[in-house]
Amino acid sequence: MPNYRRDRTPGATFFITQVTYCRQPWLCRAVARKTLRDAIERVRQKYPFQIDAFVLLPDHFHALWTLPENDGNCSTRMRLIKIHVTRKIGRILTLEIPETRSRYERGERNLWQRRFWEHRIRDERDFQNHFDYIHHNPVKHGLCRNPTDWPYSSIHRFTPTHTP
Repeated sequence: MPNYRRDRTPGATFFITQVTYCRQPWLCRAVARKTLRDAIERVRQKYPFQIDAFVLLPDHFHALWTLPENDGNCSTRMRLIKIHVTRKIGRILTLEIPETRSRYERGERNLWQRRFWEHRIRDERDFQNHFDYIHHNPVKHGLCRNPTDWPYSSIHRFTPTHTP
């Protein structure tokens, strides 16, 4: 089995991508959104981190997380978030995905890909590029025409609301 090495730079900002198992499009369902939000907040209570940007799409999410100065452990946070979501709604979703022998032997359910992707942000330009990528992702996937049209994005924290 490969030995995956994670960047554990304390206090760093990380770009994170987590994908659903077999890219099943369940993440934007109301129960999934609420459960994921609750899981993130629950984990942040014990393992704080700042969410600098976030977008939720039907089969994956992207985030920019800044960890505390003395902590560089994204893996524990992601693992706990995935466990919480799986325990809360794993059976409710009733996804029609066959269980593989490997997943069965590991006691895994079919909600998430096993691993997440992470990239440590190197500088302000790298941050801005990933920040823009996150907010433009729904457009890239054809889910909307403008980033502000997508409801499950942190872009709304950074754009003024227009009321007639």
